[in-house]
Amino acid sequence: MSCGKPHEKPCSEVLRDLFLFLDREMEEASCGEIQRHLDECGPCLQKYELEQLVKSLVARSCDEHAPDTLRERVLYSIRHVQVELSQSADTSQLFENPRRDPWL
Repeated sequence: MSCGKPHEKPCSEVLRDLFLFLDREMEEASCGEIQRHLDECGPCLQKYELEQLVKSLVARSCDEHAPDTLRERVLYSIRHVQVELSQSADTSQLFENPRRDPWL
């Protein structure tokens, strides 16, 4: 992705560091370089805006809680699978280690 114009920091580096910039995990000087690039480069700005939107949607959705009925169904399913697995493990051990008559 590039707008075709020369920049102080190439598009590939800006896109590589975009998440660090979004999360404010960069040094001030590096943030300034990326901000200048975004001010000049439409395609990189669009990518930044998209990632910023996704990040805000994810953050907002983390505040929602699943209904109690869903939790109960998931726990029931987990218990059901655990029982099935333990039963199949018990059965498979019978076939894996059959008793052998030492006289045969």
